[in-house]
Amino acid sequence: MKKFISLFAALCPLLPLSLGAQEEAQTSKINKKNLVIKEWNSGPKGTDKSLDHVTTFSPEGRKIEEIEYNSDGQKWRKRFEHDAAGRVSIEYTYDNRNRLFSYKKFEYNEFGRKKVQYTYNPKGKLIGIKHYEYIAQDSGR
Repeated sequence: MKKFISLFAALCPLLPLSLGAQEEAQTSKINKKNLVIKEWNSGPKGTDKSLDHVTTFSPEGRKIEEIEYNSDGQKWRKRFEHDAAGRVSIEYTYDNRNRLFSYKKFEYNEFGRKKVQYTYNPKGKLIGIKHYEYIAQDSGR
């Protein structure tokens, strides 16, 4: 019992430090509500700046759009719809002329991870199915 008390007394001063680290980690996490992230390319001297990628988040903090650019302008654009749980339910991909190129619908497993992805052409014809498999490696060796 004395060993337990002395161990507890030795660790008590460290408790506020660990709580402070947890608090700091939580506050440093970026708030994605209404966030727009712009990625820029430039030359080695910081000149010739050009827009490369834009990601837009909703008021709820969900990714709703991504646009990739090249020297000619928009390369592609993706728009995302979400289900009631906040997961991406449909992903629309548009070409450089902003025409629908394809769209994907997702199913999720009981843990909220992607289970199946269905890819369709612009006319709604199914063109591909992707199945996701999750395998946990035993790290206790």
